[in-house]
Amino acid sequence: MSENKRYNYPKKLSIVRFFLDAEGIRKNPIPFHNRYFNVLGDSFSIKIGKSKYIILSRDNEVAEYILQKNQKNYHKSKFQSVYLSKYLGKGLLTVDGEFWLKQRRLIQPAFHKQKMNQLVGNMEQIIISELNDLVEEEPIDLFPVMSELAFNVVAKSLFQFSTSDTKLNRIKFIIEEVQNFLIKEIRLPHKTWWFSISGQVKKHLELAVENNKIIQGIIEERIASKKEVNDLLNMLLETRYEDSGEGMSVEQLIDEIKILFIAGHETTANALTFTLHLLGNNPDVQEKIFDEIFKIELETDDTVEQLQKMTYINAVLNESMRLYPPAWITDRENVDDDSLGEFNIKKGTLIGVSFYELHRNPKYWENPNEFIPERFLGEQKKKSLQYFYPFGAGPRMCIGVGFAIYEMCLTLSYIVKRYVIKSTKNEIRFNPLITLKPVVSEVIFSKR
Repeated sequence: MSENKRYNYPKKLSIVRFFLDAEGIRKNPIPFHNRYFNVLGDSFSIKIGKSKYIILSRDNEVAEYILQKNQKNYHKSKFQSVYLSKYLGKGLLTVDGEFWLKQRRLIQPAFHKQKMNQLVGNMEQIIISELNDLVEEEPIDLFPVMSELAFNVVAKSLFQFSTSDTKLNRIKFIIEEVQNFLIKEIRLPHKTWWFSISGQVKKHLELAVENNKIIQGIIEERIASKKEVNDLLNMLLETRYEDSGEGMSVEQLIDEIKILFIAGHETTANALTFTLHLLGNNPDVQEKIFDEIFKIELETDDTVEQLQKMTYINAVLNESMRLYPPAWITDRENVDDDSLGEFNIKKGTLIGVSFYELHRNPKYWENPNEFIPERFLGEQKKKSLQYFYPFGAGPRMCIGVGFAIYEMCLTLSYIVKRYVIKSTKNEIRFNPLITLKPVVSEVIFSKR
């Protein structure tokens, strides 16, 4: 049987059209994706060379199939397993197969709800400290403020308050430098030779090594102190592999900590920025949050109990992440030939799922571009959650989801309780990099 008869793919995007749009796609792929979906359907393909195919989809059945139903046949693409691991090492985000499963089983208990509850006091203290001096009555750019807050929450939840700000600031600087260069490498593959001969690759690999040494020093200092500290580092040091009863090596611990910094910092900063921008344009939603906080605080002064009662705040966060999912796209490659709905696809097909487009697909959402938190309340919530992927899905769903939700709820409740938020513009611009990053979102905070 000929290859053409064995395999069939969704409607093809012309390779000529793709190359004509390439420069615009490099700057911001989302408008082009939207146009292609509207013309070609909820999944389309691009043929590269003689037999290599890429599929891009906003179809929920495709997302469910590759992330959950047949996830064993779909591994991470080279983007994650090769490009990211070059700088970030071999942690949960970048590895696959048996090693990934072993690491996931090892680390999962450290993120159990009971463990997260133990961190809430520290988390609240950090958030209050970060937001204590918010600029009032004049426009401020939200993202730098939320980025600083989210980084410090992760850093001080990992290392409590034992690590100097100088070390933490250096870690933050290196992570941002390496991430920005990584985006250039991915988006400008034709300049790979230049990045190499100009010394840029070497420089950023050296920064990654420096980062490893800083984190290693923190770990070794903790081990030598023999102190029991209520933070994530202590929880990770206490984990043990099922088969050997041994803990992680220092090298593996360094890689996992780097992943926690990356995954737990920028995505949360993005989500908080988009949410506060939306609140600044929806004063009625702000007031509903304020009323919920007031009611909850009359019922209990226990922070964990308060967090568990924040139904409306959770709905607001969900609706914000529906419109602006921080992890806006994911990709997989199939290990073996497979049937994807009506299509028979060859092994090694790269499949991208745009959560940004899936979350706005009119097939699943009424008035998809409107901000309506009620989608995530009562009976409507069950329907909405079927098509909602803010933290991925299946076995690879983000391990820190509970941590992120606690942090965002505490931050929003602290701000809304004290301030009225007003956005200076209705629209918010964004840059789809590794995460969906807001571009200059200005708001004004006024004391209540």
